Amino acid sequence: MEMEIAGRARKLDIQELEEIRNDAYENARVYKEKTKAFHDKIIIRNQFSIKQKVLLYDSTLKILAVEIQSEETRKCFKVNGQRLKPFYENFQMHIIEKIVLEEPKI
Repeated sequence: MEMEIAGRARKLDIQELEEIRNDAYENARVYKEKTKAFHDKIIIRNQFSIKQKVLLYDSTLKILAVEIQSEETRKCFKVNGQRLKPFYENFQMHIIEKIVLEEPKI
């Protein structure tokens, strides 16, 4: 009789551990979804159109491939879309006036 009672108790313990494990998996999944949503909200999506001029800077990330064409050589090649920034023609630099602040006189 004791073996039967001990067997039932053992089965209940194993089922309880499985429930705890399943809860842990569910909590981890929810945490990953929330973290991904937060991260995706921060990422800025760039919209480029065909024939638009862009600046290309050096980066080692390989997230999104975009095909661009060089104006000089007309050669097409694929680059990471995260490496592109819009190129603004006729960009004018503004003269910045420098103001020196002095200590107040007592």
